[in-house]
Amino acid sequence: MRLYNTLTGQTDQFVPSSGNQVKMYVCGVTPYSAAHVGHALSYVVFDVLRRYLEHLGYQVHHVQNFTDVDDKIIQRAKLAGVSENELVARYIDDFYRGMDAMNIQRAHDYPRATQEVPGIIQTIQTLVEKEFAYPAGGDVYFRVTKSQGYGHLSHRTLDGMMAGARVQVDENKEHPMDFVLWKGAKPGEPSWDSPWGPGRPGWHIECTTMSLNRLGDPLDIHGGGQDLVFPHHENEIAQSQACTGRRPFARYWVHNGLLQLGEEKMSKSLGNLVTVEEALARNSADALRLYFLSSHYRGPLRYGDEGCAAAERGADRLRNALGLSDAVGAAWDCSPFQQQFFAAMDEDLNTPRAIATLFDLARAINHHHDDGLAIGEAQALLRRLGSLLGLTFQSRETGEQDHLAAKPFIDLLVATREDLRKAKQFALADHVRDGLASHGVVLEDTPQGTRWQRQTSAS
Repeated sequence: MRLYNTLTGQTDQFVPSSGNQVKMYVCGVTPYSAAHVGHALSYVVFDVLRRYLEHLGYQVHHVQNFTDVDDKIIQRAKLAGVSENELVARYIDDFYRGMDAMNIQRAHDYPRATQEVPGIIQTIQTLVEKEFAYPAGGDVYFRVTKSQGYGHLSHRTLDGMMAGARVQVDENKEHPMDFVLWKGAKPGEPSWDSPWGPGRPGWHIECTTMSLNRLGDPLDIHGGGQDLVFPHHENEIAQSQACTGRRPFARYWVHNGLLQLGEEKMSKSLGNLVTVEEALARNSADALRLYFLSSHYRGPLRYGDEGCAAAERGADRLRNALGLSDAVGAAWDCSPFQQQFFAAMDEDLNTPRAIATLFDLARAINHHHDDGLAIGEAQALLRRLGSLLGLTFQSRETGEQDHLAAKPFIDLLVATREDLRKAKQFALADHVRDGLASHGVVLEDTPQGTRWQRQTSAS
């Protein structure tokens, strides 16, 4: 199998560091709002990679973190009038429900930053002792000028980074590109004691500690979206290799392209979201997976109803081929389809070509069924190959159809509540909110307006 490695800029043969053991770390979400289809795209890609590696006989240890302390979490919790822990728990539950519904296998470990603070402090202490980091004004910063090869992952020089970025002036920094490892505490924010005073971890150092503690180095695969290449993954490499004194921190850096809505990437910070729940109310999980995987994982993909509808029709064609009754006629050789599928997957996870092979196989099943030939073996092959892409060949459930029908009425009630609040009719507005909650619909007031989501009994 060959994988494109962002670090080398080329497609390399995949050889793990230790026999058939594969250590895979994938950057997780910051749980301050509902999981969206941009998340689903990324985790479908790494789910398929894991499924295929396991098919090849590798034993994959898959770790994926939650960044559960962050400025956005603090701000959103204050806005919602709940604790940070309550907000995080709500959206971690939402994340699990959405990924489960997408048939994305759960990682083996889901470390959370707040549960790893002692280890993070130890990592920072090691960097300070080695003079790769320095405390200043209650914070601790990493010295980028001391990091050999800083910029290799993003293929940029330090001067180029300076020219292409808006660097915030900070008198505590020795160099404008130095990045924070420990943030000094601010009033009303969660904090932990440390040798540098109360505070909380910076974003980048969390992943270094969690990946090294759970998997050790080197990692075989470090994954995430292309928007994480710089600064997050670049900084991870610098601080991890400085801490351990060993190179490389990760052997293969795998990054998926981003999902776009219109001309911009889909992002919680931009507010241009389609949640996983909303997408699954309109489409089956198989259709969404086919849609995501019909483009190569490294390229961008524009999300739209038309593309999803076409993918649903494609999913129906595969389901229909599996639903045909077998005949007693002669068997036929379907092994070339298997060979084509594996050849595609071996070449940097070429899922578009693999999916094309599934449709070719489905057409062959239909043709040979019409000719009275036996199709049972080919149907079993279609199901087996499809399972490597995470396809279940199941259509949408009735409950999802019911939810889609209820959506416009819920939207109307949410808008009515907004009007009541503007008119200072707070008691009536609360009555609407409580009524929706009694039917399992929870509202969240955000700077972009009120959002709602269903709560299941599992939450």
